[in-house]
Amino acid sequence: MSTLEHTTHVGGRRFQADEVTLTVVIPCLNEEENITEVVTRALAVMEREGIDGEVVVADNRSEDRSAELATEAGARVVHEPRRGYGSAYLAGFAAARGRYIVMADADLTYDFEDIPRFMEHLEAGGELVMGDRMDNIQPGAMPWLHRYVGNPLLSGILNLFFRTGIRDAHCGMRALRRDVLPRLDLRTTGMEFASEMVIRASKEDLDIRELPINYHPRGGESKLSTFRDGWRHLRFLLVHSPTHLFMIPGAAMALLGALIALTVLLQIDIFGRTWDLHTMVAGSLLVIVGTQVVALGLAAHAYATYFMAAKDPWFDRVRSRMRLEHGLLIGGAVTLVGVVIAAVVIGIWINRGFGALSDERAVIAAATLIIVGIQIFFSSFLLSILGLRRRG
Repeated sequence: MSTLEHTTHVGGRRFQADEVTLTVVIPCLNEEENITEVVTRALAVMEREGIDGEVVVADNRSEDRSAELATEAGARVVHEPRRGYGSAYLAGFAAARGRYIVMADADLTYDFEDIPRFMEHLEAGGELVMGDRMDNIQPGAMPWLHRYVGNPLLSGILNLFFRTGIRDAHCGMRALRRDVLPRLDLRTTGMEFASEMVIRASKEDLDIRELPINYHPRGGESKLSTFRDGWRHLRFLLVHSPTHLFMIPGAAMALLGALIALTVLLQIDIFGRTWDLHTMVAGSLLVIVGTQVVALGLAAHAYATYFMAAKDPWFDRVRSRMRLEHGLLIGGAVTLVGVVIAAVVIGIWINRGFGALSDERAVIAAATLIIVGIQIFFSSFLLSILGLRRRG
């Protein structure tokens, strides 16, 4: 826990009552070279613009004089011993007393002169206002790999999965209304916190806006690890999109496997040749694995819906129409078809005096149907068990 006293509980953390218009929250880890100037700039802008505000520095167990210098510069310091970008911001949010919150790093990369511009969007109805650095990156401010590969790639994936429309999803300067924090229900403790905020805002249908800002070379040593933090962002995006992680790949595998199996069963010529037993085995494996991956995706959707208050319109439509009994009937029917095919093959085999089994393709098809049917049958029970936690 951070070492600040709080007054109001919201979403598992306590929040200060509204007392000022704006809180500038700055995460800080060993930033004694920059913290005094950063705090001074933020306070100067608020004083000049007549904004009733404060600066909260969330010190993330710094080993230098960062916290002391921040206090001397006029900030209110909250100590968060658990390391992590997200941990620092969660502590800072809990300490904030402003109706609006502006987020910015302690490394001099962002221009606090932009604070009034962010507030204009919030006062006009915006609920999350993102900075967009990509057209105004000063020389030496961002490595080539981050500027042209990492950030566009991760922002592109985020927009593909969640349709946020945000160009620079990982900009560290952003602003939001403090009263939307309980709806966002932010939890992550690392750099993926930046992605979580945008994703949650999109899922909650918040009014998300974006404005261009300047990005300057940082002062001091960077805490960002290119590949580790990039992977954490990508992992977070995948984990929070079961459709793209499970459903689409699983459905593609199952469909491809079914087409391969039908091609072999019907002896259709492809690429000038007829495919046989080994191809049938490959198709069967794809169908089985694909079905299992889709089942895992449905379970992931159910868990997110029932335990994490996630909203997914297509899954909500499916669960409103499908019941446990539907899954059991489908699974049972598929299994029964497989059993019937297997019984016919066994009957022919017995009739031939237990000789050589010459219906290998039919046996593989029967086994595949039986396995898939059993998967559907018991996956339906799993989804029903998860649904016991249904909130409505």
